[in-house]
Parts: sequence; structure tokens; C-alpha cells
Amino acid sequence: MIDILILLQRIEENIMNIEEFRKESIERKKENEKFFKKLKNKKIKNLDHIFQETHEEVFKKTDCLDCANCCKTTSPIFKERDIKRIAKDFNQKPKDFIAQYLKIDEDYDYVLQQSPCTFLNDDNTCFIYDIRPDACREYPHTNQRKMNQILPLTMQNTLVCPAVLEITERLKGKI
Repeated sequence: MIDILILLQRIEENIMNIEEFRKESIERKKENEKFFKKLKNKKIKNLDHIFQETHEEVFKKTDCLDCANCCKTTSPIFKERDIKRIAKDFNQKPKDFIAQYLKIDEDYDYVLQQSPCTFLNDDNTCFIYDIRPDACREYPHTNQRKMNQILPLTMQNTLVCPAVLEITERLKGKI
């Protein structure tokens, strides 16, 4: 197993490949599940502030274009306002946009029909960046209010986003 300091250094230097990240995130899954369960049960008053601060530290050194694993492996939820905005920009009716790009998942949410994201360019940029879904704008959700309510989502994102894994490791040292 990679030593945590080496892991953090590799993430920070953006030299960790995605396969190393996947392996490490899976190896840390049980440990991280326990950590998030502990956070949920502790009800820490300044949890949002601690997350926000750590998010900012990590994203000063993180370029999402080096990875784009979120765009390659998961789909955002498309809300009605996202669908209308993107369809309008595509000169489509919302129902036509849905038929062409989306499906309904097991939670009855609209998500992309396929991965990687249809709108992901070869250089990891987004074809619809200026009109992207709100879920993409907010990802990885580690700088939001009421973090206690989305800890299960944050745990899941440790398996998708190297920055979230790093945020989690740093939080373990702070809390």
C-alpha cells in the first residue's frame, strides 16, 4: 500500500495516474466509511468551515483538467432547469434533448445515457462548460453548506475524485 504522504504528494503534483488512484481509493474505502460515519455521529459545529478551508487548500493545487475522472465515469443529475437551458442552447426542445442524451436512473433522475460524458472533449474540457448542469458546477460538493447532510455523497466521491480523497485525508488530520 502506498504511504499516505506519498499518495498526497502524488495527488498534489498531479502525477498519480487514475489506476493508482482507483486502487488506493478502494483500499481506503472501509477506513473512509468509518471516518464519515464518525463525522456524521459527532455533529461537529464548524464542519462546513473545515470542509471549505480544506477544499480551498486542495483546489489551489488541483487542475481538474488533468483528471476529469468524474466526467469519464459518472453522470451528473440533470434537473429540469438544466435540460431547458442546454436544450435551448442546442436549439432543441427539452423532450428531444432528453431523447438524444438522457435516461432515467434507478432514483428516477435524468442522467446521461453513457459514460464518459457525451460533452467531454479529448483534452478533458467540456463542450457545454458555460451551460453545464448545476451538478457539474457544484462538483465535488466539498465546499457547500450543510456538509453533514451530504457525507454519504462525499464518501462516494472519494472513489471518483482524487481531490476528494485528498480532502478526506487532510480532514482526518484536522478533526
